[in-house]
Amino acid sequence: MPRSTNSVASRQRRKKVMKQTKGQFGRRKNVWTVAKNAFERGLQYAYRDRKNKKRNFRGLWIQRINAGTRLYGMSYSVFMGKLHKKNIDLNRKVLADLAMNHPEAFKAIVNEVK
Repeated sequence: MPRSTNSVASRQRRKKVMKQTKGQFGRRKNVWTVAKNAFERGLQYAYRDRKNKKRNFRGLWIQRINAGTRLYGMSYSVFMGKLHKKNIDLNRKVLADLAMNHPEAFKAIVNEVK
């Protein structure tokens, strides 16, 4: 007697991938072999870019802090060094937000470390 395959589970697995690729262009949305490859590649990009997003935001925060400190005659590296020496524990995300949206509060921090 031949071995039977579980076609219900196979169909469900394929339907799950096809549902994920809905909205893509061309055969990526409706041809199983192409859609499966597109889906797997999309997961790889998503994993990679979750890491890159953190890297990009850190760079953006550093640029914003640098621009804010330059207004008061100080560079980013000098500012961060003095900040750590004074034991002021504010992360770059908060400092960048203060530099952009609350310049008077950021000025107070800069004056504190000078």
